[in-house]
Amino acid sequence: MKFEKKEAWNQVRNVFLVIVGTLILAFGTAVFILPFDLVAGGMSGFAIVIDALIPIEWITVDMIIAVLTWSLFLIGFLLFGKGFAAKTLISAIVYPIGITLFLKLTEPSVLGGLFCLQASEYTELPLIISATVGGALIGVGCAVTFLSGGSTGGIDIIAFVLCKIFKRLKSSTAIFFIDVFIILLGVFLTQNLILSLLGIVSAMISAIVIDKIFLGGSAAFVAQIVTEKGEEINRAVIERMERSTTIFEATGGYSKKHKQMLTVSFSMQQYTRLMDIVRRADPAAFVTVWRAHEIRGEGWNETK
Repeated sequence: MKFEKKEAWNQVRNVFLVIVGTLILAFGTAVFILPFDLVAGGMSGFAIVIDALIPIEWITVDMIIAVLTWSLFLIGFLLFGKGFAAKTLISAIVYPIGITLFLKLTEPSVLGGLFCLQASEYTELPLIISATVGGALIGVGCAVTFLSGGSTGGIDIIAFVLCKIFKRLKSSTAIFFIDVFIILLGVFLTQNLILSLLGIVSAMISAIVIDKIFLGGSAAFVAQIVTEKGEEINRAVIERMERSTTIFEATGGYSKKHKQMLTVSFSMQQYTRLMDIVRRADPAAFVTVWRAHEIRGEGWNETK
């Protein structure tokens, strides 16, 4: 009974952290990025570009973000199944709502104009602050969401679709080129080099923050697990993560006990799931996780 309560609490905690991470992401985007039309790639940059291409007054940026988010979620569900959709569902609901609500904070009449940075008396300073603070908050929000086993979806889904079409294309490379394309479109449409450069700076800060918070931020990781429950963990990894392991016989240098050592490659979003599997099977297992510079081979797919 205690174990079941602990697992239930872990699930509640993960859902809560996904919501918090998504709200941080929405706050950083709505308050610091969108008011200045900083095209920093990602969903917000895509929405700003579309808004510039469709100059219809009643079509707002937050409406575009909502339509894009839910459309891409549906595409992800149809192409990658329930497992992928489950990881992005919470963010797909919370993110558009958060964007709309937090955009209200930037109005001059709300809270005395506290978050209306455009009306600041310090001329260009709000632009610099928005690029840096906005990029940092977006990075924190994404990292918290990833650490909780969730996914922000969005532009990542387009990248995964491209990887499905072009088998040798890595998702990290696809995301990079999509962001570059969005930023270049922003340069062309805004005709403002300063805004474009600040958008790039914001994107770089966001990437660095994710990199620092989430184990260095690589999209792929390798775990080494020393345990007495090797077969149980191996079976759970295959069934719950759709991954495989390599199993070695090992002997403890101090204890001289015979154990098994498993190595498994997994994606960023599967970190929490793997830790849950190991904790359930063998709480005393010794686990080491490190970044993989590159993973290639039959059966490897970062979208799982």
